Amino acid sequence: MKRIFLFIAIFAPFIIRAQDTISMGLKDCMQYAVEHSTKITIQDADNRDAQVNRRDAILNTFTPEISGNTYAYYNFGRSIDPESNTYSTVTSFHNGYSLSAGIDLFNGFQAVNNMKITKTAQMMGKTKSQQLEDQVCLATMEAFCNVLYFTKLEEALTAQVETAEKALQLAERQEKLGQKSHADVVQMQADLAERQYQLTNCSNRLNDAIITLKDVMFWPIEQPLKVVDDITNSEISFERSGEDAQLMAQNAKEIMPSVMLAESTMNNAELELNTAKWKLLPRLSLYGGWSTNYFTYPGLSGYKPVSFEEQFRNNRGEYIQLSMSIPIYDRLSRHSNVARKKNAYIKARADYEQALQQVEAEVYRAIADCDGTADAMRQAETRAQLQEEAFALNAKRFEQGLISSIEYQTASNNYLNALAEEMNAKMQHFIKKSVVLYYKGVPYLEQ
Repeated sequence: MKRIFLFIAIFAPFIIRAQDTISMGLKDCMQYAVEHSTKITIQDADNRDAQVNRRDAILNTFTPEISGNTYAYYNFGRSIDPESNTYSTVTSFHNGYSLSAGIDLFNGFQAVNNMKITKTAQMMGKTKSQQLEDQVCLATMEAFCNVLYFTKLEEALTAQVETAEKALQLAERQEKLGQKSHADVVQMQADLAERQYQLTNCSNRLNDAIITLKDVMFWPIEQPLKVVDDITNSEISFERSGEDAQLMAQNAKEIMPSVMLAESTMNNAELELNTAKWKLLPRLSLYGGWSTNYFTYPGLSGYKPVSFEEQFRNNRGEYIQLSMSIPIYDRLSRHSNVARKKNAYIKARADYEQALQQVEAEVYRAIADCDGTADAMRQAETRAQLQEEAFALNAKRFEQGLISSIEYQTASNNYLNALAEEMNAKMQHFIKKSVVLYYKGVPYLEQ
C-alpha cells in the first residue's frame, strides 16, 4: 500500500500535466500538422530512395562493375589432370581465385539519360514534399476556421439562450399581471426550446469540427486541444485584392508544384523515349579479368606438390574483351517499347498543358473569390451591426409590451442569422486571401 501511495505522489504531477488542454494558434496547428503528417513522412522516404537512385545512376555511368570469385573443392574419381591435361583417377584438391570487371562503352545513352532522369526525380521528390506540405496546411486552415466558426456560433447561441430564458421569465411575470396572454408565454417557451436545440446542434457540430482538425493534424484524438483565435481578432482588410490576374497566373505557372511536377514528368518521359530509340543500336561493352589456381594430389605416394606461392604466380592469367551486341530480331519488343514510351510522352505533355490551364483557372478563381468574399464580408458586417441594433430595440419594445412574441422571435432570428453569416464571411475571406497569397509564391506557413 505504501508503494502505491509513493507511486501516485511521484507520478501524479506528470499525469495531471499530460491531461492539460493545449492551446494552439493557426500557425502552430499547421506546423504541427506538417511535422506529424504521415503523407509527408512517406514522401520523405521516397525522397531518400530517389537520392539512392541518383547515386546508383552516377556509379553505373562512370564506374565498372567489379566482382571477385574463389573456390576450393576435392575431386574423387575420374578427372582431368591440370598439369598434364590427361584423365586420372587420383583424388585431387583444387583452389582458384578470379577477379573480373566490365563496363558499357555505349548502350544507347541509357546511363546518361538515367542520370538525368534520377536528377529530375530527385527534384520532383522535393517538389512533391512542398506540394504535400501546402495541401496539409490548407486542409488544416480550413478545419481550424470551421472550429473557430462553430465556437463563436456556440457563444452567440449561448447568449441567445440566456436572453430567451430572461424573456420567458419576463413573459411569465407579465402573464400573472395580465399584461401578456398565455399564448405569448407558450410562444416564448417554443422560442427557448428552439434556441436550446440550435445550441445543442451547434455543440455537436463543433465537436465534429474539432475531431476533423485533430485528424488533419494527426493529433491524438483523445488528447484535449483548444484553438486560439488569432484570425478574427486581427484587422481584416475589406479592400479588393486589385491583383493583375494575367501577370499573377503567368508567375504561378513557374512556381506552382503541380506545374513543376507535370513538367518534370514530361521531361522524363521524353528522356525515356530517346533511350528506347537508342536501344535499337548495337551495344558496346568492355570486359577484363584475372585468375589463378592451385592444385595438389593429397595422399599420392611419391608426389611432390608445387608450393602454393609458386602455383599462384605461375598459373595466373589475364584477359581483356571488347564485345558488341547487335539487336537483330527480338519479336519487335524494342519497337513496341518505343511505341509505348512515345504514348507515355504524349500523355505527359497533355498532362503538363492541363496543369498550366488548371493553374491559370485557379488563379483567376482565387482572385475572384477573394474579391467576392471581401465584398460579402463588408456587407455581412454592416448587416450584423444593423440587426444587432434592431434586436436591442425590439427587446426593449418587447419588455414594454409594444410588440408581440412572434415579432420578437423574428428579430432574434434575424440577428442570429446575420451574426452567423458575418462570422462565416470572415472565415471564407481569410481562406481565400491566403490562397491568393499562396499563388503569389508565399507559402502558407510564411503568411
